[in-house]
Amino acid sequence: MTMNSPASLTALYETATTSESAELTHVQTAELMREVGLKCISFNGIPRTINCLNAFKASLPSSIASQLSTTPTRTPSPKNISDISSRGKGLWDSIYRPFEVKLYEKLADSHPDLPVHILHANYGALLSDPAGRTTGANLGRIGTSIVAIACLRAQTGVGPQVVSHVFGLRKALEDGTWEQDVEGEEGARWLAGEEGNDWILRSVDEIVEKISEGLGSNFAPGKANL
Repeated sequence: MTMNSPASLTALYETATTSESAELTHVQTAELMREVGLKCISFNGIPRTINCLNAFKASLPSSIASQLSTTPTRTPSPKNISDISSRGKGLWDSIYRPFEVKLYEKLADSHPDLPVHILHANYGALLSDPAGRTTGANLGRIGTSIVAIACLRAQTGVGPQVVSHVFGLRKALEDGTWEQDVEGEEGARWLAGEEGNDWILRSVDEIVEKISEGLGSNFAPGKANL
């Protein structure tokens, strides 16, 4: 997603779904990949997600694409707006504690609406999984942190944010917010440990290297190609 490479999404899907696996598994994989793409908006911006998700949907077999959810799950309303904000604050606090208040105030010093938008529109409405959802896919606490790390690492130039989300991943184990995720405890602890952290970062670097054919990240090139 960060490399704006729809063809790589198709290759990833084909690698993750074998001909022997059940069709339901293929649908679940596609739903998970779409959810990852949506959450990438918080780190990469909207355009690359639009490009990649449009192309990804078009590349899927019609038998799979026709089974993907068409029900939106993040529509705000007077009844759920407080819950959305509460989920956002919970995720924010989990990732950034014990500096959650200090960071909020620092962002507000740059622009008073900056932390407001980040907390409510991103952490609340997008990055936290919708409550009670029965369609689509949930990434969970650990999966969401991995998305953040992967996007930011692939961008380059945002080292402090990469570090903060690596620590945010570790804190999911410390505060127990990982427990509703699909990962078992052994897998969660490995991902949040030194070895798992190193694997995530190295994997992102290797993927960027392969997609770019050695040229590196194209997220913010010195000269734009329109």
